[in-house]
Amino acid sequence: NTAIKGGFVSRKEARCYQELALMQKAGRIADLRTQVPFRIVINGMLVCKYISDFTFRDGAMLVVADAKGYRTPIYRLKAKLMKAALGITIREL
Repeated sequence: NTAIKGGFVSRKEARCYQELALMQKAGRIADLRTQVPFRIVINGMLVCKYISDFTFRDGAMLVVADAKGYRTPIYRLKAKLMKAALGITIREL
């Protein structure tokens, strides 16, 4: 993957970041972060890592978000593992 301006891998990801940054500035969300890694461990074994495009707080809730243009088979599998192992549903932007 080749990074575009700002270090994002797609224009969609860059646009999503700009929108989220404006929401944070307006006080609608907080603690916006990019490229946050999650370790998916099952029965003590590291199965894989999922790296979110964004995380942020919406009130007390942690939101894990991904700027998806195309849902690859690997992404779909990791999204299921995130839900099953960590109880986290990825929000697609």
